[in-house]
Amino acid sequence: MIPTDLAGVEQEVSTGALPGWDRVDELVHEAHRRHAADQSGMVAGYIPILGAADPALFGLAVVDVAGGVHDAGDATHPFSIQSISKMFVYALAIQEHGHERVRDIVGVNNTGLPFNSVMALELNGGHPMNPMVNAGAIATTALMPGATSAEKWERVRRGLSAFAGRELTLDEEVYRSESETNQRNEGLGSLLSGYGRLEGDSDAIVDIYTRQCALNVTAHDLAVMGATLADGGVNPVTGERVVSADVCRDTLAVVAASGLYERSGEWLFEIGIPAKSGVSGGIVAVSPGKGAAGAFSPLLDSAGNSVRSQLAIGYLSRALGLNLFASAPRVSVAEEG
Repeated sequence: MIPTDLAGVEQEVSTGALPGWDRVDELVHEAHRRHAADQSGMVAGYIPILGAADPALFGLAVVDVAGGVHDAGDATHPFSIQSISKMFVYALAIQEHGHERVRDIVGVNNTGLPFNSVMALELNGGHPMNPMVNAGAIATTALMPGATSAEKWERVRRGLSAFAGRELTLDEEVYRSESETNQRNEGLGSLLSGYGRLEGDSDAIVDIYTRQCALNVTAHDLAVMGATLADGGVNPVTGERVVSADVCRDTLAVVAASGLYERSGEWLFEIGIPAKSGVSGGIVAVSPGKGAAGAFSPLLDSAGNSVRSQLAIGYLSRALGLNLFASAPRVSVAEEG
């Protein structure tokens, strides 16, 4: 049985440190250089505005928990955050409602099915399973406080802005384009409502969710947002506490299990760090106690994950020692002899 009541146990943490500033900067630029010429993948053509993205764009950033910033390529080019918003809204929801309530409503297990699957919802009695798929994200957005849709939306926008350390704004063109092709999410919202797993009007909640996905960020922003989770909930650039350390732990655990959808297990096996992707081409990956990498490139694989971003973060995971599961003997074999 998996223990769930550990509130009385004091938590210890064990994390290493990144190399020095110059070495991190060198490796970030090397990761960008290595993969800038890769032309694999396709843009997200099923959303018209995303299908018009420049496939040559490629930005990469790393932010450490001390606030050190390392940008390469198109790291400050704006794009819509899309599904990456899910992990940060989930963190805000846990901060507001607590571990148990959000777990009961949304769940934490991988569906093994595509991110917009209706079947996953039906097969599990209307339970969305986890907050990284669309059904779970819509249910999570519904948990944001506010008496009106406008108040809920503003809590989402301000919360994600606190993670980024700057005021994030809505990309109106992306919002309109996605609203015009949003029938599947509207169907998921109605289904959740029918099963009694959505708080509020389903169409209004789906609209807020669509807005949160259309917030503009950069690869640099994603690295700052991820580093806030790596730093126990304190934004390492602004010094503002955004969420608690416990919320960071819960969020990263779910992201590790489901952040790259049906490829999550493969990613964790090969790369070893929690990461979340979005169909605009962004990925954020977090190494607790060390920092985070943010990447952007619009060319996607068949699961909707940015090809260049995965390659660059994979390189950095090994080069910077970000893999959560990597270890070395306490003493070498030679020393033992």
